[in-house]
Amino acid sequence: MTVTDYSKISPDILADIATAAQDAANGTRNLREARAACEEMDRIREEIRKKHGVLDIGVPAIRELRDS
Repeated sequence: MTVTDYSKISPDILADIATAAQDAANGTRNLREARAACEEMDRIREEIRKKHGVLDIGVPAIRELRDS
């Protein structure tokens, strides 16, 4: 059995993960947190697009796996 060492993860991040897991288990959503997460994902996506261009690797990889 593999043991995961969580000591390298920030306590703040672990608390956020625990809160998100509890909300998911309860079937509740924090709309403010969801909106903030979407904004951060959009920002990161745009940074990657500017740095590397459009990365269209998913569809070709799936087609290659499917057709081989």
